[in-house]
Amino acid sequence: MATFYDEMAVMALEMITEFGQPVIIRAITVGEYDPDTGTAGPGTVVEQTAQGILLDFTGQEFQTNSLIKQGDKKLKITAQGLAWVPGLLNKVIVQGRTWSIVPPLKEINPAGTPILYELQVRS
Repeated sequence: MATFYDEMAVMALEMITEFGQPVIIRAITVGEYDPDTGTAGPGTVVEQTAQGILLDFTGQEFQTNSLIKQGDKKLKITAQGLAWVPGLLNKVIVQGRTWSIVPPLKEINPAGTPILYELQVRS
């Protein structure tokens, strides 16, 4: 059964690649604190590119979810080919604009095979 969902993950990647756009997912790790200097060392930035679709929330979603603010967007990205799973502390860059990920972060994974991640993003 897992092969069916693996095929669905590949199909999702193909469709979103064709109709979506590249999305950069950026993880920033703060450097280690040095008590002698009272400062943190240099941090690291790791980026990966995913394929995604940036959508507006519907009126019904605004009515049923009070955590959505005006200007928030829904970002669906493919799980296929990601080196690591996006997290709430990551940033995403879509069309040159940087967005923060806010809860909830949903993983669509029937039978344990990740196909899509649905993120609520805010700039």
